Amino acid sequence: MIIQLAVMGVVIGAASMAAALYIPWLPDIGSKEGGRIDDLYLLASIICLVIFAIVASVSIYAVIKFRARPDDEEDGKPIHGHTGLEIVWTIIPAALVTVIAIFSGVALVKNEDLKADHRLIEVKAAQFAWSFTYPDLDITTGILRVVEGEQIELRMESEDVIHSFWVPEWRLKQDVVPGTVQRLIITPTRTGSFPLICTELCGLGHATMRTTAIVLSREDFDTWVAEQQQAAQAGGAAEGKQAFVNAGCGGCHVLADAGGTGQVGPDLDKVLPSLDAEFIRASIVDPNADVAAGYQPGVMPETYGDQLSTEQLDALVDYLVEATKG
Repeated sequence: MIIQLAVMGVVIGAASMAAALYIPWLPDIGSKEGGRIDDLYLLASIICLVIFAIVASVSIYAVIKFRARPDDEEDGKPIHGHTGLEIVWTIIPAALVTVIAIFSGVALVKNEDLKADHRLIEVKAAQFAWSFTYPDLDITTGILRVVEGEQIELRMESEDVIHSFWVPEWRLKQDVVPGTVQRLIITPTRTGSFPLICTELCGLGHATMRTTAIVLSREDFDTWVAEQQQAAQAGGAAEGKQAFVNAGCGGCHVLADAGGTGQVGPDLDKVLPSLDAEFIRASIVDPNADVAAGYQPGVMPETYGDQLSTEQLDALVDYLVEATKG
């Protein structure tokens, strides 16, 4: 009996372990804090798989060994518990839960350890867009850009309903609750562009509440900062184009001049030539006042009037007026 149970346990455990560890369920890790989350996931997975293998083996053995046969005419003898076994299966789960709790606590404390030289980024969530402000640089953008190896503190607020911030490669996820300030600490460990997703159903346009987290080298980040500051100083079309890109407008609209390829909203290359500046401004500030045929209201964020300064809004309108003129 013991040998049969052991063999079944090894086979079931090996198959389960292979499925859990060798199938790429998650994308490659991209943050220091996420590495601790993966370690915790691995520990919990191993514990669960061992228990599963034991329970499955006993269950399968019991079904085969003690199944009712055609010539059985009597019920099995009633058994009234087993005190020693009950003590064992109470102590072992309690010990395993304690191990996981301690490991989780240590990982949480380390992930919350904020260094003195970190970078602060203020995050605003609103139906249905993200915005990121760098207080020390006086830059606001709809695309998150950070430096590889630099610890960042994201202070997140919602302007309407509950949203949830998640970059799969960073592992950590944080709900953004109205009326509160949530904090998430991340240290990116590899460069690249990664999807940034809202994972809390937040309304009709929830599926469009996506942007990009771009991890840059220090040199590339400094270059981007210089470009943003130069465009702001230049004003005019340069500042307007910068506002279009930074607000993430290209994720929902086609606009060749700014590299926009989105299909959620109207194709601006087609509609802008027939629109005047007043209508364009109204469409940005109050997008639900006049919705183009074939598109649904309540999808485009209504926060750009507050998110953009007067100068940025003026520059954006001027840029859109001129962008499609030959």
